[in-house]
Amino acid sequence: MFLSVVLLLLLVRDSYASHFYGVMMTYYPKASYINGSTSVELHYKLSYDLCTHTDSWSCSGNCGTETQILPLTKVDEISGEWCQREAVTSRQLTSNSPLTLVFASSAWISNVHGIGSWRAVTNVELRTRSDISKANTSPQTTILPALRVPYNCQRNISMLTFDPDGDDVRCRFASSALSECVTSTNMSDLNISSSSCTLLFSSSASSSQGSYVVQMVMEDFPLQTITLTQTGGSQVQKTTSDAISTIPIQFVLKDPPTIAVAPKTRTTPMPTTTTQSPTTTTQSPTATTQSLTTQSPTTTQSSTTTTQSPTTTTQSPTTTTISPTATTQSPTTPTTTSPVPTTTTQSPTTTTTTPVPTVPTTTTTQSLTTTQSLTTTTQSLT
Repeated sequence: MFLSVVLLLLLVRDSYASHFYGVMMTYYPKASYINGSTSVELHYKLSYDLCTHTDSWSCSGNCGTETQILPLTKVDEISGEWCQREAVTSRQLTSNSPLTLVFASSAWISNVHGIGSWRAVTNVELRTRSDISKANTSPQTTILPALRVPYNCQRNISMLTFDPDGDDVRCRFASSALSECVTSTNMSDLNISSSSCTLLFSSSASSSQGSYVVQMVMEDFPLQTITLTQTGGSQVQKTTSDAISTIPIQFVLKDPPTIAVAPKTRTTPMPTTTTQSPTTTTQSPTATTQSLTTQSPTTTQSSTTTTQSPTTTTQSPTTTTISPTATTQSPTTPTTTSPVPTTTTQSPTTTTTTPVPTVPTTTTTQSLTTTQSLTTTTQSLT
């Protein structure tokens, strides 16, 4: 029973202790004074599994007085996985001599190589450079706490780099021999291109799946040999092979196992052929009946007008002229029947008794011919 309780407590302790996701720090020199004192501003990001963890940096060398400018403030978070926060501090220094800041504790999140404790080191160089006549500024970069990479696949991760002084920026793995980390990252799956600050991750089928701890440092190198002058006049030289400052870059690569995904079923619709039925239009014979109906009253009017011709000579030419016009429009547009009743009103009403259905087509043609004859007769009388 006692042994079970001890094992349970160890498991709880380990699960709580595995919480660190990485760190990054940069610095900017600020004011310089006549008495040789100076100040520097330090920016850093910390990543844990929760947003409740605190930090504590130790200082050696020219440490001066520290002032908190921005307390730890959340930058981003994936609930249940990691939380990244940032902070800004400044240090008022009595001289421009170098200082070193160290952030160390335990433990890294569970990883494939079993790295537990972490150690991150920042070397701050503030002596006056001979090439730019001011203090050095560290390289600038940023990180994410965790990067996911596909399993069994090579991935090149280019770090963001910028140097305000125009120096040559290079990257390498942190060295435990130089006290830059507790356990060096010596892995066959990870390599670094120093000149481009590119991390080469070569996962293979034989690689372990899980989290990989990445412990790097970024350094700036002068493009030519320079001299660094300290308050009081002492000097040192830096060649193109000597790093001026060093900042830590630590984060996690996650190589999750491959999840099998069922292939999608693709359905191809059958082609649809639409055949348009031929349309046959049959003209109704009703139109012919209407045409006969329109022409029959016109023929009757012509006969009636002939009767009036001896009585009123003036009206006869007028009525005769209208009659052929109505006959021409009737076959084209059925609506021309409207003017015809107007003319019929002037004629005797007895003309409406003519039976319309019994008039054949040939009779209409003869009636029109008679009208033309009457027209000739009327013109002769005139």
